[in-house]
Amino acid sequence: MFREMRRKNQVLSPEESIAVLKKGTSGVLAVHGDDDYPYAVPLSYVYHDSKIYFHCAKTGHKIDGISRNSKVSFCVIDQDQIVPEEYTTYFRSVIAFGKARILEDEAEKRAALEKLAERYSPEQEQGRLQEIDKLFKQVCLVELAIDHLTGKEAIELVRKKELHGCV
Repeated sequence: MFREMRRKNQVLSPEESIAVLKKGTSGVLAVHGDDDYPYAVPLSYVYHDSKIYFHCAKTGHKIDGISRNSKVSFCVIDQDQIVPEEYTTYFRSVIAFGKARILEDEAEKRAALEKLAERYSPEQEQGRLQEIDKLFKQVCLVELAIDHLTGKEAIELVRKKELHGCV
C-alpha cells in the first residue's frame, strides 16, 4: 500500500524515525483540502504511543479536511543544513501517514491536551492545568494514529554515521 523508498541506504530505522518525532516541536499536517487541493499547515504537536496529537479550533480548513477524509500525512524536519560548497543540504526528515480523528470523549481529550501542554511547558504544571481548565470547552484535539512511518536522511549523514561506527 505504501511505496518503498528508492534510496534504501538513506532510510531511517523505525527507532530513528520515532526519535525525530519525539524530538521535534513542529511539523506540517497535510489534509484533503478544498476543491481537491492538498492543504498543508504547520503546527505544534506531541508524539505519544505511536500517535501524534495536536490542538486546533473547532472549525476551519484543517477540520473540514479531516472530516472530508481522515487520511492525512504529517512531516517533521529534524535537520536542514545547507552546504553551499557541496551544492546540497544535509537533511533528516520523517513523514507519518495515518488517520486523524477528532477526540470527542472528554477523558481522551483531556489526557491528550495534558500531554501536549506538558511537552511545551514541562516546568509549569499548575499553570498549564489552569490553562487547560480555562480553554477546555473551546479547543479541539486531534489524534493521528500512524499507519506508516518513513524517514530519510542525506547520504552524507549516513556516511558520517558509518565512519563513526553508529550503523
